[in-house]
Amino acid sequence: MPAPVPAPASVEDRRSPFIRLAELLAGLEPGRAPLSAAVGEPQHAMPDFVGPVLAGNLAGFGRYPRAEGTPTFRAAAARWLERRYALARPLDADREVLALNGSREGLFSAAIVARRLVTERKLAKGQRPAMLLPNPFYAAYAAGAEAAGCDAVVLPTTQASGWLPDLDALDPALLDRTVAIYIASPANPQGAIASADYLGRALELARRHGAFLFSDECYSEIYLGAEKPPGILEVANGEFSRAITFNSLSKRSSLPGLRCGFCAGDAAFLKEFLAFRWVAAPQVPEPLQAVAVAALEDEAHVVHSRDLYRAKFDLADAIIGTRFGYSRPGGGFFLWLDVSHLKGEGRTGGEAAALKLWREQGLRTVPGGYLARRDLSGANPAEDWLRVALVHDLPTSEAVLKRLVAGLDTALD
Repeated sequence: MPAPVPAPASVEDRRSPFIRLAELLAGLEPGRAPLSAAVGEPQHAMPDFVGPVLAGNLAGFGRYPRAEGTPTFRAAAARWLERRYALARPLDADREVLALNGSREGLFSAAIVARRLVTERKLAKGQRPAMLLPNPFYAAYAAGAEAAGCDAVVLPTTQASGWLPDLDALDPALLDRTVAIYIASPANPQGAIASADYLGRALELARRHGAFLFSDECYSEIYLGAEKPPGILEVANGEFSRAITFNSLSKRSSLPGLRCGFCAGDAAFLKEFLAFRWVAAPQVPEPLQAVAVAALEDEAHVVHSRDLYRAKFDLADAIIGTRFGYSRPGGGFFLWLDVSHLKGEGRTGGEAAALKLWREQGLRTVPGGYLARRDLSGANPAEDWLRVALVHDLPTSEAVLKRLVAGLDTALD
């Protein structure tokens, strides 16, 4: 397989998929009362303790928060990671955990620090640094890579590769100039779960070539089978060098507006990351960290939420069946559907499907191509796919699924 190479990023590549979707649908009347399944924003009821904890900590809004987070929050995050994963040793909450203003902010800004740490001692004269991203990818990865002055090299994820990048296909010359490798498990949008063996191999590659492994684990608690997805710190065997996990309360606790997350792992990296954060990153208000502590210490609301997601995918199994390339994912809350049969109005695949669903069913969905990037051949591997977020309550999710099937079951005229 040819080594992946970076394609020049177009203006479209750099724009938010949701801005592009708004422009695609602009001026078009929905065929029914609008219903959005576009944004991955959990709509489950927030835990009951949120209001009382917030009210009891209002005085914290009168203080500037520390960049690393409160000792109480960092200790809670460390304890949660130790309970959740089979770690070979406890984390040092003072050196190996940092608060983030949501995982997106951390995934973006970590790229800037990684480039400074790696390229000062690694690149041969004239080489350009690279960051490796799964394709499709979370937009913050590419934004961070480009802000850091690196080539954002997209790695194809296909059904044949289990919807994860093929590690065996990576060119050693590309790895030699790689600053960081981004991996998401469960993956957004396909829901694939990386095995412990896969994560271990990815970390070994990163270490061998002097790169960092950034593991986006924000969907870690939305798994649809019995087995919990493994994490990067779990496979590091107590030696966290080059390994950093990113997580948040957005998906786990249905608190996307809390904007509180954390990263953990390589102490040397986090020391430099903290120095950067003191001057350039948003802090998390102390009252919000107090809510996060309560959320991390409670699993009942997480189990309840996970059961709701499983019930929604039970509906998807029954209503969609095997149509549109659907199969129940390992985790996450997205449907990833093959809509290559839809063509018309100068649009194909995901764009044609999104237009048709809006015009006929009032259903807002995201063309898969908006979540990916073209390679040098001009091909976008996700153009024929559609992402649908099952984030609502059960009755609303059933309505989404029925509108989806009604809209996609017939080809465009």
